[in-house]
Order: sequence, then structure tokens, then C-alpha cells
Amino acid sequence: MKINSNFLKLIDFLILIIFNTYITRNIYVSLIFGTFIYLGIYAFRTYDFENIESWNDTIIRVFAGMMLGFLAVLSFSAIFDNFILKSYFLDNFLFNILVLPVVHKISYYILLRNIEPKKYIVIGRKEEWEDLMNEIEKKSLGKLRFAEYINPSPVRLKKLIKEHDGVLVADPELEKLVINEINEFKENGIKVEYLPVIVERFLRRIPIQVAKKFKAHYEVAFSEIKESPAKRIVDIIFSLFLLILFSPLIVISYFLIFLEDGNPVIFKQIRIGQNEKPFLLIKFRTLKDKKDEDKLSNPNEKIDKHALYFGKFLRKTRLDEVLQFFNVLNGTMSIVGPRPEMEHFHILAKENIPMYEFRLKLKPGITGWAQINYKHTTTLEDYRKKTEYDLYYIKNRKWLLDFKIMIQTVETIFGLKGAK
Repeated sequence: MKINSNFLKLIDFLILIIFNTYITRNIYVSLIFGTFIYLGIYAFRTYDFENIESWNDTIIRVFAGMMLGFLAVLSFSAIFDNFILKSYFLDNFLFNILVLPVVHKISYYILLRNIEPKKYIVIGRKEEWEDLMNEIEKKSLGKLRFAEYINPSPVRLKKLIKEHDGVLVADPELEKLVINEINEFKENGIKVEYLPVIVERFLRRIPIQVAKKFKAHYEVAFSEIKESPAKRIVDIIFSLFLLILFSPLIVISYFLIFLEDGNPVIFKQIRIGQNEKPFLLIKFRTLKDKKDEDKLSNPNEKIDKHALYFGKFLRKTRLDEVLQFFNVLNGTMSIVGPRPEMEHFHILAKENIPMYEFRLKLKPGITGWAQINYKHTTTLEDYRKKTEYDLYYIKNRKWLLDFKIMIQTVETIFGLKGAK
């Protein structure tokens, strides 16, 4: 059983194409316009079930995404001038705000009603896994239920399976006690799930406790990680394009920071990159004292006291990082990847967070899976959770996930997720 929103995404895309065809009377133009509006809505996570549950969230995200899509459509107005009708934007606005939230609610309830709840026996200790299982139950909308935790015996497992839909293996050592029964269940079509698969599917991160318990599995998976040559080409093309796009912001930011607090405008710092190689990271200086960003063990701890007026905006939207496209061009960073850490914090994390070293298998990124899913880190515990998202990205990286991260970074820039 896998809950996802692909059904809803397909419905939305078809509705947008059909409606835009009705307005523009041109299928090709409607494909372009409908796609832009769809990507805008997608960028604001309108399809995440926790957002669909709330009418307010749905309407706000549809509106924000629609505005972003319209901006992209306007960039084509010179090319498709004949198809930009005066009523085009108003018609789309009214249609999307009135129709899409209702469609989302109806589709959401259809999905809920058509997915049968599954009760699992957990091969693992309740005190060790209960909190994580409760989180998975919540993320699965109650469709996965973990009703029994056992330190198993073959006789008890065979008795309990009659009252449950499957088995979840949360401890590979305990699994060995009933391996014959597990193999028998698989042969007879009884569902046998493994905790790493479940947590990655529903939580979209790899909890450290799971990585430690299934260490052999993850060590094999992470040993196969390699940088893609195609990704390097995409990095160069997108960096050049985005530096041109953000050039007005770069110029404005330079002068506002200089006028408020003088030089240096650009902050430089040694960070730890791929395979633990140090490199020089650049970004706009956002703190008042020119040495503050070096003095603070973690600059995120005291932003309100130390930040420049314009610096607060840059940090909130993460636009202070825009200069790092130059780091991408020189090959020390990628557009998407785990964030590079300060040297002393890197050492602290390496000593205290198991599996941390695997996040260094790829080049660090300007944005990343942890950046769009988690807040600024101020404590070691925060960084532990952030590392869990990084590990998920490292293991599951592919061009489609990179594209999703780049699109949804827009939401982070507007402060709805991640950068808080």
C-alpha cells in the first residue's frame, strides 16, 4: 500500500489544460500556460496531504502558486500576444480559487475511502520504536496501524498473523529468530515490510536510529553513491542562467549592505565540502559586526540581535546564498545537495551523529532536501534531524528529485516552509 497524490496531480493538470484550451482556443498555448500554472501550484506543496486537510492552506497555496505561474506566463506575453486575452488572468484566477480547492478536497476523500487500513505486527521492542511508529501512522493518515510489538517466537507469530494484515521487521536481529516463518509468509503472499522502506516512503528521511539498526543495508546503499557527470552540466547551465536572472538583486543587495554597514559586503568562510575537502564559500554579509559571522558558533542562534535590516530579509528568504552560484561554477558546490558546514560544527557533528560522514559523498548544495523540509539548525539535535533528511537525499538522489527540490525552494524563499 502506497499513499501518494499522483491521482490529484493528474486531475489538476488535465483540468488546467482543458480550461486554458477553452480560453486561448489553442492547444499548444494552453499546454504551455497550463504547465506553468501547474508548476507554480506544485512549487507551494499544494499536493501534500497535510496541506489539503486545511481549506485555508489549500486556498493560500493555490493562490501563491497561481501567481508564480502567471509571472512565468507573462514572460511569454510578447511571443503569444494574440492569445493573452484581457479576461485571461481574471478567468484563471476565479476558476482556480473556486474550483481547485474543491477538487482537492473531493479527491482527498476519494483516496481516503479507497485505501483500506492495514494492521501490522512489529518485530521489535515497543519502547524502542513506538514514537517513530506513531509518526508513521500519522503520515499514513491512519492507514498503517502498528497493533502489536513482539520479541518473537515462531508459535506466537503464526498465531498473531491470523489477526493482522502483515509483518513489519524493525529489528534484523530479532528477525533471525523467526526467519523461516518470515520466508513462509512471503511465499504465501502475506505482506512483509522492512522499516527502512516504510520510513523512507512516509517520512521522506532516514532516522538515525533506523540507519544504525539496519547499518549493513545502508552501508551497501551509500557505498554506491557517485556524482553524475550530467548533473555537472545542468549545474553550469542553471547557474549561468540564475546569475543573469538574479543580477538586479545582486546589485541592489550589494549597495544596500554597503550603505547600511560599509565593507566588506561579501562574506567569505571556509566550509567542508565533498569528501571532507575544505573550500571557500561566499555569500552576502547579513550581520552587523563584520566579525559576527565568524565569532558566533552558529549565526542562526542570534539573528535578531546581529542581523542587518536588509540582512534579515536575505537570511529569511535565503537569498544571501545567491552568490554561491559562483561556487557552483568553480565546481566546489552543486545547486542541489546537503548544505556545507563550518569546520568546527562539522567536527562536532562527525563525532556525535552516526552516519553523518555519508552526507559528504556528494558535493554540497545551495539548496537541498533538508533545506526545503526543515528549519535553520541551531542545536546538535536540530542538526541530527537535518542529517536524516540529507541521508534520504543522498540515497535516493535522481534528476526528478533534484527538479522537485529546485521547484519547491520557491516556497522556502517565500517563508512557508524550511526557512523559518
